[in-house]
Amino acid sequence: MTDRYAVFGNPVAHSKSPRIHALFAAATGQDLRYEAILAPLDGFAEAVRRFAAEGGRGANVTVPFKEEAFRLATRLTPRARAAGAVNTLRFDGQAIVGDNTDGAGLVRDITGNLGCELRGRRVLLLGAGGAARGVILPLLDAAPAGLVIANRTEDKAARLADAFPGTTACGYTALAGRAFDIVINATSAGLVGAGLPLPDGIFAAGCLAYEMMYGRRTPFMTLAQAAGATTADGLGMLVEQAAESFLLWRGVRPQTDRVLAQLRAQ
Repeated sequence: MTDRYAVFGNPVAHSKSPRIHALFAAATGQDLRYEAILAPLDGFAEAVRRFAAEGGRGANVTVPFKEEAFRLATRLTPRARAAGAVNTLRFDGQAIVGDNTDGAGLVRDITGNLGCELRGRRVLLLGAGGAARGVILPLLDAAPAGLVIANRTEDKAARLADAFPGTTACGYTALAGRAFDIVINATSAGLVGAGLPLPDGIFAAGCLAYEMMYGRRTPFMTLAQAAGATTADGLGMLVEQAAESFLLWRGVRPQTDRVLAQLRAQ
């Protein structure tokens, strides 16, 4: 029988995950079907349990259900526990294993697809919400020279840094006079076309400015490019985190370069 997988979200019709996993399955010879499921805002857990009871083998989880998926899981991977959110579920009998592949996807995109070494580099992470928290542990595992968390509300950044030894925190104005080799925007400012109050000079020579959003050119990317930085969006992260989920489910890691190229072409 064909194994079933799905992505749960609300909204979810825009998700590229069904296309990505169909390409992964074809490339690896895996017999599976992957669908998008619109879960009611007040019925996520019930929808997931029903899907598992009907034979579902695993699922991805997107907004706004990642924290609820964290609570639903009966076993958590270390990176999911650190993130406080789950984007990947695997159903093992009565157990629900929760993982978070976002950070791994980000690191693989930066180091593999973009060819930018993280080890020994000065890294700035903008934002202190769920998107930022979900990638900190994998970034630290890559052994940067330092990881600074900056946020409009400094107290929120400080609380996040307290949870991750090896990081420091500050507000945006305190970045003045500092430069970074990699700057990652994990804020939602780009969703509404808003800029960030970043001081001049934060983009070091040869800096990579990484926007975790994809599908649009954000003010952050425009600012970084004007400062001479190389810019990248989060489409590669999307594909790489999906490959990490596929590995968790199927025990095989699909090649991502052709899939990413196809998505870029579209």
